[in-house]
Amino acid sequence: MEYGIKDILELIGSLGLFLFGMKVMSDALLLLAGDQMRSILARMTSNRFLGIVTGFLITSVIQSSSATTLMVVSFSNASLLTLTEAISVIMGANIGTTITAWLITILGFKVSMSAIALPLVGFGFLFTFSKKEKAKHWGGFIIGFALLFIGLQFLKEAMPNINENREMLAFLNQYTDAGFWSVLLFLMIGTLLTVVIQSSSATMALTIVMTAEGWIPFELAAAMVLGENIGTTITANIAALVANYQAKRTARAHLIFNIAGVVWMLAVFYPFLDMISWISQKTGSENPYIAAAAIPVAISFFHTVFNILNTFFLVWFVKPMAKIVERMVPAKVIPEMAIE
Repeated sequence: MEYGIKDILELIGSLGLFLFGMKVMSDALLLLAGDQMRSILARMTSNRFLGIVTGFLITSVIQSSSATTLMVVSFSNASLLTLTEAISVIMGANIGTTITAWLITILGFKVSMSAIALPLVGFGFLFTFSKKEKAKHWGGFIIGFALLFIGLQFLKEAMPNINENREMLAFLNQYTDAGFWSVLLFLMIGTLLTVVIQSSSATMALTIVMTAEGWIPFELAAAMVLGENIGTTITANIAALVANYQAKRTARAHLIFNIAGVVWMLAVFYPFLDMISWISQKTGSENPYIAAAAIPVAISFFHTVFNILNTFFLVWFVKPMAKIVERMVPAKVIPEMAIE
C-alpha cells in the first residue's frame, strides 16, 4: 500500500486550498454586494415564496448556504426577520447551495479549469493594486474562484488511486455491502465530515471526487449528500449559542427542516435514486450504477431535485414548524437592571 502520511497531508492541504478559495470568493462577493444583499433580505420576505427566492438568489451569488444562514440568524437576532420569514429564506438557501455541486461537476470534471486557473490568479491579482475598493473586491473574487478549482484539481490528484491501493478498497468494501445499514453509516460520515470541515460545499467536492475515482457507489454518495444537509446546520446552531432566543429558534428551525427532509428521503431512498438515474441517462449521461464517471452528474441531480422537492413539500408547514421551534426555545425577556 503506497499511501503514507505525506499523501494524507497533501489530501488535507488540497481540501484546505479548496476551502480557502471558497472563503475568499464568498468574502469578496459579500463585500461587493453586502449592503444590497442585506436590504434585499430585509425587504423581499413579505411572504414565504419571496423568502425562498431571496434565499436561493443570495446563496447562488455568494456560493455559501452557511453565510446566508448566518446572515439570517444575525437578522433574527436583531429582530429584523420574523421566524417564519427566516425559515423561508433558509429553505431557499438550501436550493441555492446546489449550484456549487453543478459548478464542481461541470467545470471541475467536464472542463479542465487547471489550465486557466493560474492565469486567473494573476489576472485577479492585478485588480488588487487598484485604488478603487470595488476593483479590489473583484480581484479577490477572481482569485478565490481560481483557487477553488486549483484546490479541486489537487484534490483529484491527492485522492488515492484504487488500482495502486487495493487494500484500501478491501477495507472500504467492509462498509459498502451492508445494504441500508451502509446508507445510514455513510449518512453519518457525511454529517461528521461537514461538521469538522464546516462547509457542505467542501464535503460535496470530496464526495464527488470519491465517486469519480470509483471509491464509493452512487447510493452511498447520495447518503453522504443527505448527511451533508444535516451537518451544514451545525454552523448556524453554533453561532446562535451566544445569540438571543429568536436567533436560536431560527437555527433550530434550520436543523428541523433539514432532518425532516432526510427522514422522508430515506423512506423513498431506492426508488428516488432509480428516478435520478433515469433523469441522468435521459440527459445523455451513463448509468451511475454502472459507470463511476457518470456518478458526479447523477449526484448533482440528486442534490438539486431533493432540495427542490424538500422545499416544495415543507413550505406548507412553515407555521407548524415555527410553533414547534417556539415550544423548543421559549421566549426569554431580558430583565431590566435595578437602579439603586
